[in-house]
Amino acid sequence: MSDRDPQPVERQLPTEEARDLLALVREIAQREIAPKAAEEEDAARFPREVFTLLSEAGLLGLPYDSEYGGGEQPYEVYLQVLEELAAARLTVGLGVSVHTLASYAVATHGTKQQQVEHLPAMLGGGLLGAYCLSEPASGSDAASLRTRAVRDGDSWVLSGTKAWITHGGIADFYTVMARTGEDGPRGITAFLVPGDAEGLSAAVPEKKMGLKGSPTAQVHLDGVRVSDDRRIGEEGQGFSIALSALDSGRLGIAACAIGVAQAALDAAVGYATERRQFGHPIADFQGLRFMIADMATQIEAGRALYLAAARLRDAGLPFAKQAAMAKLHCTDTAMRVTTDAVQILGGYGYTADFPAERYMREAKVLQIVEGTNQIQRMVIARHVAGPEAR
Repeated sequence: MSDRDPQPVERQLPTEEARDLLALVREIAQREIAPKAAEEEDAARFPREVFTLLSEAGLLGLPYDSEYGGGEQPYEVYLQVLEELAAARLTVGLGVSVHTLASYAVATHGTKQQQVEHLPAMLGGGLLGAYCLSEPASGSDAASLRTRAVRDGDSWVLSGTKAWITHGGIADFYTVMARTGEDGPRGITAFLVPGDAEGLSAAVPEKKMGLKGSPTAQVHLDGVRVSDDRRIGEEGQGFSIALSALDSGRLGIAACAIGVAQAALDAAVGYATERRQFGHPIADFQGLRFMIADMATQIEAGRALYLAAARLRDAGLPFAKQAAMAKLHCTDTAMRVTTDAVQILGGYGYTADFPAERYMREAKVLQIVEGTNQIQRMVIARHVAGPEAR
């Protein structure tokens, strides 16, 4: 591969503190994450020690209140941290995004007592979270979930199976959506389930096309008992909490996608400036120059889109439409850019000796998780054209 170092991303950050934060993240990414990424992904190894380091550095609770150990950073900053981490290794960037998603319910809808009791360990105590909404028979149609929670005195007993759970089997806590009432979205309630709860287990992780270092597994709840003080929000409020969390989570996926795309572009440019054919670097040929220009433009457009949505969120304004747009555009961009990176590297791009093929495999999953891109189009169309006629 080329010895040419990639150019750092030109970022507009709101404070000097944010600039120092991004410098710290880049240092950790370059020193602790990127050098081992290819080897550990190939071995399907989850880097738990990296998440411990990130927790100690205050990077697992960036958008949450400092009162509970969070970084109290705007989403505009937090998402750019995710982008840097994902560029180094998607398993890490996505893992931080999922942990933030899993912490959302307690941070935004928990009681004061719940927040005091749980958030410090979640945000800075070395814990790792998982978010449990999808099930084997309810993915895009999440409101049809069947996992049930039955009241038993001052406790709830949860039974069912959750599917496609990032960190399934290794998480210290699970934010679980379960049915406590009628069919449909109004009968769903959120619960905070400890990772070591009796009756909770995980299946063997899925064998995936990419993102092999990040475990994705079914989580089984077989009569898991939790006290009522682990119910988050009101009974029947769980689905609205889940959707609100996903609006923010989709921005995390968008930022991760741009990180992967940027890494692919850097790899492609590095190769093209060193590889010589017909007496010239292949970067001199117009066909490749135009590909590189298009890749760079798509990445900049995606970055601008997710940051615009983040700034709406930071201002307390509605951002669900823009979050769906950002998730759609950025993940589609990641797929196009990584595919073009493989093409620029030619035969080498198709080998595991170079990172382009790994980026392409990883980009694909980002078009699927936290709402497929077909679902994003439905969300956007409803905002623009109104709900579908039934």
